[in-house]
Amino acid sequence: MIQEASAMGLLRTILIIVLVYFGFKILARLFAPILLKFVAKKAEEKFGGQFGGFQNQNQQRQEQKQKEGETIIDKMPNNNGSSNPKVGEYVDYEEID
Repeated sequence: MIQEASAMGLLRTILIIVLVYFGFKILARLFAPILLKFVAKKAEEKFGGQFGGFQNQNQQRQEQKQKEGETIIDKMPNNNGSSNPKVGEYVDYEEID
């Protein structure tokens, strides 16, 4: 009961393999962008969930109150540190190779 390989059987097998290969390539090209968007969205949600909870309540309130284009200064700089007039004058120079 040994069966011999025929030329038609070999061609049929090769044709099936080629059709499966090209079918997979076409389907991958269609569904890869959708799959990548889904994976990126899930990663963004996971990343945001890990680091989004670290904002304290004051920052969240300020973000809600602040309007677009508005500038808020939280701390004014100290004006006690004035420059020392005994240091000398500043000379601008250019380095030569």
